[in-house]
Amino acid sequence: MAELALQLPHLCTQPVPLLKWGRTKSVTFSQQQIACLLANAFFCTFPRRNAKSRTSEFSNYPSINFNSLFDVPTGIVTFTRQSKDKFPEWYNIETPLSRLHISAEGTIEDDGIGLLQVDFANRFLGGGVLGHGCVQEEIRFLICPEMLISRLITECLEPNECLIMKGCERFSNYDGYASTFKWSGNYIDTTPRDSWGHICTEVVAIDALVIHDYGRQFRKDLVKRELNKAYCGFSSATKNPLHLSAVCTGNWGCGAFGGDKRLKALIQLMAASQANRDTCYFTFDDKILRDDIFKIHQYLTETNQLGIGTILKLIQQYDKNVVKKSHRKPKITLFEYVIKVFDGSLENTDDEEEEEDCGRSQEAEYWNSNDNIEWKTAKMIEKESLKDSKISPKSSTVKRQDSVDYKADTP
Repeated sequence: MAELALQLPHLCTQPVPLLKWGRTKSVTFSQQQIACLLANAFFCTFPRRNAKSRTSEFSNYPSINFNSLFDVPTGIVTFTRQSKDKFPEWYNIETPLSRLHISAEGTIEDDGIGLLQVDFANRFLGGGVLGHGCVQEEIRFLICPEMLISRLITECLEPNECLIMKGCERFSNYDGYASTFKWSGNYIDTTPRDSWGHICTEVVAIDALVIHDYGRQFRKDLVKRELNKAYCGFSSATKNPLHLSAVCTGNWGCGAFGGDKRLKALIQLMAASQANRDTCYFTFDDKILRDDIFKIHQYLTETNQLGIGTILKLIQQYDKNVVKKSHRKPKITLFEYVIKVFDGSLENTDDEEEEEDCGRSQEAEYWNSNDNIEWKTAKMIEKESLKDSKISPKSSTVKRQDSVDYKADTP
C-alpha cells in the first residue's frame, strides 16, 4: 500500500480537479488512480483536509483522510513488574482459608469485572500469541491487544516475579477454545475508568511450572514454588488489605502445563488467603471439579477448620504415602485423602492389587500415631474447630447447600 501511495506523482500529474457547487462538470479517473488516491487517504496525506473550522479552505467538503478511523483511546495503561524477596514461612503459619465463590459457568474476562484477574502465563509473556498458541493467555492477549506491548518491554519472569497489567481495553468477543477458537464480533468495553484514565481492569500474569512427570508436582519444593508464585501475584504492598478485591482465577497451570487441578486450586486458595483476598473460581464447565473444590473448601473452613501450614503437611504426606507409591496417577485424589485422614475411613492407598486387603495403610497409621508431631498439630486444630463450630467429631460429612452451583459466599 505504501508503494501504491508513492506512485501519486506519476499517476496524477496535475492537481485533482474539484466538483464545486454551481457548476456542471465531470471528472474521470482510472481505477489505478483511484487506488493510489485511496492509499494516500489511508496514510492521511491530503493537506488541510483535517481542519474542522467553518472558515477553513475545505469546510464544505467531507473528510477524506482516514484519520477518523484511527481514533486513539485517551486512557492510560500501566505495566508493573512485581518482584518479591521475602515470602511467608508457609509451613509455620495457620492462616485459615478465605471465602470462595465457585462456578462451572462463566469466564475470568466476562465475569471478573472489578476483581484481580489471573493470566495463566508463560514465563515469556503472551506465550504463542504470535505463533500457533490459542489457549487462555493467548486468547486474552488477542481480545485485549494492548497487552502485546508487554512482550516488547518485559524480560522473562523469574520464580519470584509476576507482571500486573492495569487498564488494558478489550476489543473483541470470541467463541471456542484452542482449535475451535474464532473471533465472534466487536466488544464495546464499558468498564469505568479511574481518575488517572485506567480502565478498571487489573490482570496479573503468573507462570506455573510445566509438569512432565505427574508425581513430581507434589514435592515440597515444587509446591512451595507455586505458592510463592501465586502469592507474588496476589499480594499488594500498596493497597489497604481490607480493601483488596478477590482473585478471579481458574485451572491455572493445568491443561497443557500438566498440573493437577485439585492441587493447583488448593495452592491458589492458600496464596489468596495469605494475601488477604477472597477467591472467585471458574472451572470452565467442569461440574465435578466445581463440586470437589466446594466440598474441600467447606470441609477445611467449617467442618474441620485447618490452617495453611497443616494443609501443606497433609499435601506432603499425600505425596509420601500415596503419590510416591503409585506407578501411575493415584486412584485417591488429594481432596479425598485429606478428608479420609480425619474421618477414619482411610484405607490402603497403594495401587498394587495384592495389597488391597491389608487394612489401613501406613499413611493412616502415620496420622493416627500419638508420637507424630504433625498429627498432634492437626488434631489440636481439629478439636479447636469442632469446639468453636459445635460440630460433632463423628459428623465429618460435608453437606451441599441448597444452590444450583453449590456456591459459597460471593466476595
